[in-house]
Amino acid sequence: MLWSDLERFGSFWDPWQEFERMRRSLFGDGWASTVVEFPAVNVWVRDDNAVVTTEIPGVEPKSVDISITGKSLTLRGSREPEEGQEEDIYHRRERWYGQFSKIIDLPFSVEVNKVEARFKNGVLYLELPRAEAEKPKKISVKSE
Repeated sequence: MLWSDLERFGSFWDPWQEFERMRRSLFGDGWASTVVEFPAVNVWVRDDNAVVTTEIPGVEPKSVDISITGKSLTLRGSREPEEGQEEDIYHRRERWYGQFSKIIDLPFSVEVNKVEARFKNGVLYLELPRAEAEKPKKISVKSE
């Protein structure tokens, strides 16, 4: 019965087209309007530390909260909106403002007391040294 009911609609009703229509209405029509978690981060490993960078222009360094629990790094902060005049009417408003929070899984546990954070030209740089317990240990082989 169900198939015969659907066949009456023919190509008039396609559930995949309906899903696509809903996706476009929620998220926009192009790659530029896709939802991206803010802030975007890069994480890489060098020797015995991990490096994390993130671009957060317009954010005051004092409003950034960085915390580490186990192998998780949490970044929190906020960016204030631009001050405009009461009579201003926006022609286009794309710059994001408000609160943000992001949790990043790290490749290993970190020596929290030795973490270095610096902020330059809107980019946050974090040097995260590997915890001693996580470093590989050399084991010598004895012959008998």
